Formats: sequence, structure tokens, C-alpha cells
Amino acid sequence: MSESKVHWTDLRTTPSESILKKLDRLLREAGFTDLGLDGKLTALKIHFGEPGNMSYVRPPFVGVVSRLVREGGGRPFLTDSNTLYSGKRHNAYDHLRSALENGFSRDATGCDLIVADGLKGSDFVEMPVAGGLHCSKARIGSAIAEADAVVSITHFKGHELTGFGGTLKNLGMGSASRSGKKFLHEVSHPSIDVEACTACGDCIESCASEAIGTDARGKSVIDHDKCSGCCQCVAVCQHGAARAAEGSSSRVCGERIAEYSKASLAGKASFHLSFVMNVSPNCDCWSNNDAAVVADIGIFASADPVALDQACVDAVNAAPAVGGSVLTDKGYPGRGEKFGHIHADTDWAAGLDHAERIGLGSRKYLLVKI
Repeated sequence: MSESKVHWTDLRTTPSESILKKLDRLLREAGFTDLGLDGKLTALKIHFGEPGNMSYVRPPFVGVVSRLVREGGGRPFLTDSNTLYSGKRHNAYDHLRSALENGFSRDATGCDLIVADGLKGSDFVEMPVAGGLHCSKARIGSAIAEADAVVSITHFKGHELTGFGGTLKNLGMGSASRSGKKFLHEVSHPSIDVEACTACGDCIESCASEAIGTDARGKSVIDHDKCSGCCQCVAVCQHGAARAAEGSSSRVCGERIAEYSKASLAGKASFHLSFVMNVSPNCDCWSNNDAAVVADIGIFASADPVALDQACVDAVNAAPAVGGSVLTDKGYPGRGEKFGHIHADTDWAAGLDHAERIGLGSRKYLLVKI
């Protein structure tokens, strides 16, 4: 497959060009205004951030994208689907309140908010997965499935299940309905290291599936017949006792996410933005964000979601590690790839490999600096 263009800009500004104006220029030079959005219902797919987590994409950036969509005659709306785990985005009521709490108002973004899969995560359309290995149809939240165009706006960061969370994670997992998320997660059942477990009970309280009990010593035990694989226990465990499944499960989950990503974009005009800023080691689904593992790098844009993710991974791996982050805690040698070091049980390249195989995009790219 031939290489795709990935445009990017660093975060340097001048009195005459703020970072928002720079984003506008990046989008125009990357071809965003040539998408042909006139009259199209355009889903701006984003992660609103779990309240308490401060590393999500800031609403004024969304405002720039929304304005350009409207200038092209499009009808933008901001959207995400409900979470599988229990939290403040588990249903549409709480989800919308959380989005507003984090600043995603109409005034800030220039568009309204729609929860993609309805009140309780059951509103979906089965979309075809051309060339799928794991599924022939994907359960995509209706607001995304029925949109005429999709623009993904992603905060690039680490992820405890897939190594990193980028555009494919935002599209594939983020567009899936609750039943779709169960399918994506079902191979990823976590485990408890009983020697590390302190019997604090945090994982038990957080488990929406009521799959975690205790043994005779009060240590946590997971019933995998009930476990949905959402890994919320991994997110809340402060002692390293809850662990995501090992590499093969991470690989299959990454491949399924790639297939759901392809389904979410089927038949639609699309474009993708990735903010490589506040690169925290874990997902924005956590109610906190740990210190960034590298300094802020910039904003990347492409019509190819696979090339975009690859470019962002490469940029993070090439950047110096920040001292005092989880990389320091885990004895990072100072060079080499970072996400596999942070989350040693994951296979972050699997999703990109599979996405390329099924024709979603190319891992080869030409980086164009704006």
C-alpha cells in the first residue's frame, strides 16, 4: 500500500497566530476543507473525558473544527457512545452532564451534543465489516452509523489494554454500542495478582458486571463467566494487582477495534485529528490522569487513520522521556519504544497491522510539517 500524507504542527505560536489559528491553518493545508461536507450531517467523534481526568482535548479546539464544517455547509454534532464500565458516562443522562462539566457546551464548541448509542447504550446499527476476520458486522452507535461524514478528534495517550489509545481506539471502541463494546472486550478478561492485592475493595465497587468477589483471605477474585472484560478494575487498582490480559488477548482486541473502526467509516467522508499533548500513560476513561510521559509534541491530521496513528506512535517514541513519570518508575532505559514498556502485556502494533490488512489505511506515511 502506498504512503499517506500526515500533516502536523508543533505548538509554537506568535502574537499573530494563536494555537487555534494554527489549527485552522493545519486543517486547511491538510485538505479538510475539500471533504465536500455541504448539507452533510457530520459526526465529530470525541472522548469527553471522565470527570476528574484533565488530559482530554479542550473544547476550543473542537470549536475550530466545528466552524470549518459549518463554513463548508456541513451540519456538525459532537458525539461519543456510552461506556461499558460503571462511571460518569455509563448512560446518556450522566454522559451529557459529564461533557458539560468538562466544558463541551454549545458556546465553546459551536455544535450540539448527541450520545451516539442512546439512553442506555442499546441504540445501534449493524454496519458491514468488509474483509473482517473477527466479525462481518459491527454494532455502531446509531448517531455515528447514520451520519453522512465522520471527523475524529483524538487525544493520543497510552492505554492499558491496547498499548496506546489513538484514532482507531477512538473510532472503533468509541463508536461501538454497549453490546459492541462487550464483543470487543470479551477476549480481554483481566486477572488479579493475589500477592499484590491489598483487599481494599476498590475493584469490587467499580465492577459494573458484579464479577469480582473475594477469597478466604479477602483478596479479590474475578469470575470470568460474569466479567465483561472492560478492565475498569485495572483502572482503579492503585497497587498493580489487577492486570490486563496478556499479549494474545490484546492482539485480538486490537484487531477487532480495527474492524469496528472500518465499519464506523463505511460509506462516509472522513478526516482525523490527533492531539499529541498531555500524553498520559493510561486511557481518558480513568477519573484521573497520570503525569505525561513525553513533553507536548503537536497536532497531527490526516485522511488516513492508520497512517495518523503510526505517525503519532513514532513521534512519541522519538521524543525524550519525561523524568518523574511512570516511565521512570518502570526503569525506562532512555530510548526505544515507550508504550510496550509502560504496558508490557499489550501488543500495540496488532491493531495497526490488521487495519492495514483490511484496507483501512497504510502504516507508511509522508510527514508534512505545517
